[in-house]
Amino acid sequence: MEKISAIVIAGNEEKNIADCLESVKWADEIIVVDSESTDKTIEIARRYTDKVFIRKWDGYAPQKNYSMEKAGNEWVLSLDADERVSPELLEEIKALDFTRADGFYIPRRNYFLGKIIRSCGWSPDYQLRLFRKSRTSLTTRQVHEGFTVDGKRDYLRCELIHYTHQTISGTLAKVNEYSTLEAAEKSAKTRMTGLKLFFKPIWAFFQHFVIRRGFTDGVYGLMVSVIHAITKTQVYMKIWEMQNARTKR
Repeated sequence: MEKISAIVIAGNEEKNIADCLESVKWADEIIVVDSESTDKTIEIARRYTDKVFIRKWDGYAPQKNYSMEKAGNEWVLSLDADERVSPELLEEIKALDFTRADGFYIPRRNYFLGKIIRSCGWSPDYQLRLFRKSRTSLTTRQVHEGFTVDGKRDYLRCELIHYTHQTISGTLAKVNEYSTLEAAEKSAKTRMTGLKLFFKPIWAFFQHFVIRRGFTDGVYGLMVSVIHAITKTQVYMKIWEMQNARTKR
């Protein structure tokens, strides 16, 4: 197996960071970039690696780019603090023919309140997370940033575990943060009207619950679809707010 650097960005993740780092303790190197946590995240991370870097929060893409720069190996595995490498995925990586590609997409097993969600477009949720450092860069998006590989890409079969929504209050806090970033990104590209503000959240719910078969996950699929609609409602309201504020100047 090629030598691998595992990189993780974190901020006030004391509830998640130990399980995350435990799942990659097999890596040849672990890099943690912390955004000035005020809880025990840094203390816990230092139990797993001496390569813990403190960096003022500058956005998702800059933090991940910085962590990638700190990686000492050519092959990099990127995780968020609420993600885990499953035992099956580890075995697949150990047996992997790295000459197959310059980057590998890994499917994610996404959980909502402890329930695996297989609908709503949440599965298989392929993410480009294992890649050659020299062939990889990050997109500049403020939210839903991602890695791009200049070279051949392939897919792994086994899953990365993602405990993305552990509580409703935590989810709504994420919705508020992400919707602000998405609104800032889109406000210059789309003109918000009352009709769009009314119909787009309805369409967002219908898309997740009906077209993407959220109903097959029962009340969990219903809640995921509602939260998706709430997210889009906040995005469009914040776009309207930004554009309306400009017109009053």
